[in-house]
Amino acid sequence: MSTQSLKSLLRSDFPHFQVIPTRWMDNDVYGHVNNVVYYSYFDTVVNQRLIERGLLDLQSSEVVGLVVETSCSYFASIAFPDVVHAGLRVARLGNSSVRYEVGLFKNDDPQICAAGHFVHVYVDRATQRPVPIPEALRLDLAGLLVLPAE
Repeated sequence: MSTQSLKSLLRSDFPHFQVIPTRWMDNDVYGHVNNVVYYSYFDTVVNQRLIERGLLDLQSSEVVGLVVETSCSYFASIAFPDVVHAGLRVARLGNSSVRYEVGLFKNDDPQICAAGHFVHVYVDRATQRPVPIPEALRLDLAGLLVLPAE
């Protein structure tokens, strides 16, 4: 997606949301959330969903997702004590990989503050080799799948 189309994303474009409070330490010397913290918000919305749905056990899951690609476009500042509403959707669901897209909104503001994506490749924890996405996970991710506009 182009930067302009990312900037036009709405809350309604995301089927799942996670509320994430900002912390004092998230702000940088310029008085807003530091850019690297946005990536932690991306990780949080994806992994919290997987954990809550029993699809990821941090200690014992035999199949885990490794981040192989990530990006973020910034449109408006977020600062402590704002509350982040992280929207999540799936843009592509492959055999062993998934492309998550995340939109960050602050407080009740309808305008998107940042949009990004990351790609997980699912691997066998022991061998670190790609494996097919487990069926239960695939079914859950399919519920977040947003088909591209024609």
